[in-house]
Amino acid sequence: MSGGSWGSTLGLAYAQQVRLAAATAWCAWEDTVLSLEPTRPVGGKGERPSDYAVAFARLCAHYAVHGAFLEEGVLLREAGRLAGIPGVLIHGRQDLSCPVETAYELAKVWPEAKLLIDDGSGHYNSDVKRHWLISAHDDFA
Repeated sequence: MSGGSWGSTLGLAYAQQVRLAAATAWCAWEDTVLSLEPTRPVGGKGERPSDYAVAFARLCAHYAVHGAFLEEGVLLREAGRLAGIPGVLIHGRQDLSCPVETAYELAKVWPEAKLLIDDGSGHYNSDVKRHWLISAHDDFA
């Protein structure tokens, strides 16, 4: 914080404090949702370095506000363009932040996609999903 009047410096400091509080709350919400998964330990509560928390929350909010920069429904509508391209979709059934239905709907319209669903995990990694990912890499190599 440099330059400007005392009042503008105070206003900037307050804005930064509010931004950090909002980012920390965003991360705490995310940690709480993800802590409900069977493979994720409880905890976190948004406790991250302040630069990370602000960057993470800004990025998530930016994409959410702009609909991930995709027209509504375009991914499924245009999935036919992937015809002939193999793919592997790996998903945890208990993912509360990205529902498995999304991967299922994409797999229905992308015939070359193989959908693997781990019933025992959510958004975070699991030994099963890690094995599937390594196997997919090996198959495509």
